[in-house]
Amino acid sequence: MPVYHQLGKIPPKRHTIFRKPDGELYAEELVSTEGFSSLYSLVYHCHPPTLVKSIAEPYSVAPRIAREKHLKHTSLIGFNIPPQDDYLESRKAVLVNSDLHIILAAPRTSMTDYFYKNSEADEVIFVHEGSGTLKSGFGELKFAYGDYLVIPRGTIYQLHFDTAENRLLIVESFSPVRSPKRYRNAFGQLEEHSPYCERDIRRPENLQTIDEKGDFRVLIKKQGLIYPYVYGTHPFDYIGWDGFHYPWALSIHDFEPITGRLHQPPPVHQTFDAHNFVICSFVPRKYDYHPQSIPAPYNHSNVDSDEVLYYVDGDFMSRKSVVRGQITLHPGGIPHGPHPGTVEKSIGQESTQELAVMIDSFRPLMITEDALGIEDENYHKSWIS
Repeated sequence: MPVYHQLGKIPPKRHTIFRKPDGELYAEELVSTEGFSSLYSLVYHCHPPTLVKSIAEPYSVAPRIAREKHLKHTSLIGFNIPPQDDYLESRKAVLVNSDLHIILAAPRTSMTDYFYKNSEADEVIFVHEGSGTLKSGFGELKFAYGDYLVIPRGTIYQLHFDTAENRLLIVESFSPVRSPKRYRNAFGQLEEHSPYCERDIRRPENLQTIDEKGDFRVLIKKQGLIYPYVYGTHPFDYIGWDGFHYPWALSIHDFEPITGRLHQPPPVHQTFDAHNFVICSFVPRKYDYHPQSIPAPYNHSNVDSDEVLYYVDGDFMSRKSVVRGQITLHPGGIPHGPHPGTVEKSIGQESTQELAVMIDSFRPLMITEDALGIEDENYHKSWIS
C-alpha cells in the first residue's frame, strides 16, 4: 500500500489560493476513491482538467466469453498470443469474471499518439519481458523484468518501451488493490513479518509539467467500452501533487519468501489483496528443513476458489513440461496436485529457483475466445503417467 508522497509545487494549505507566476490560478483537483472515504491525492493543474474538445463514438473491448461454465483443468500457452504494435490492441483478456480480468499483452510500440485511462479498474501490470517508463501526471516510473506496476483507476498514463520485445501479464481489478491487511499495523505501516516493506515500493519521480494546449487524444475505458476523448490541454500538466493515490511499482525480485520446517501454504506468498481475489508471488527460496519434509506441494481440493498460476521463469518441482508464459487454471470443485514422480523427486532438494505469479479468485473464472486459441487441450490428462 503506498505511503504519503509529494512531488512538484503545492501550496502550504489545501483549498487555498495558489497562483502561477503570471497571477492566474492553478486548477486544484481532488482525485478520491470510495467517495471521500479512502485514498486520495490533491493535484494542481496548469489548466482545468475539464477542457474536453470532443468525444467520438465508443467502441467495445469487452471480452467475448467462450466457456461461461466449465470444470476442467486448463492450460494456456501465453507466449502464443501474437505481438501487436499498439498497446491497447495487444491486450487480450483470457480469464474473466465480475471481480477481475486476467489479460495477456505483447505490445511492440510505445504509446506516443494517445493516452489511456481505465476509469473502472485498478491495473496491476506484471512485466515478464521488456523495460521502459510509465509516464503520468504524477511523474515517471521506470520498469523492467519482474516489476509489478500498480496503477489506480482514473490515472491517465502512457507506457514507453525501450524495445519491441515486450510481454505483460495484466490484472484488471474492479476493486482497490492493496497490500494484505495482515502485513499492516493499525497505522498502515508494513510490519516486520511482511515479505516486503516501504523501502521496496518505488514511487513516481521526475515530475515534468507539460503546459501545452492543443488536441490530445485520451482513450477512456468504462463498462467494457473505450470512449475516444480529445482534451484541449496536455493531461500531464501537473505543477505538483500530494497524497496516497498514485501509480507505484514493486519488483517480484524484492519479495522476500517466508519459509518453514514444513511446506508453507500459498498465503505466505500473497503480495496483493483485492475483493474476492488475491495475487501471490512464488520466488526463489530455500525448501522446508524438517528432516522428513516433502517440499513438493500436497494434493489440494479447491472447494471455493479458482487457482491461476502464471509461470515466469525457473524450474517447477511440481510440474512437468512447463514453459515460460504458461497459464494453468485449476477450477474450484476438483483437486489438483503435483505431476507423477515429482513428489519423490522433490525429497532431499534444498531450494528452488522458480518464479511465478499466482491469482486465486473466489468466484469462478470464465474462459474467453482469445484463450481458446492458445489452449493446450490435453492438459487435464497430464496427471496420467
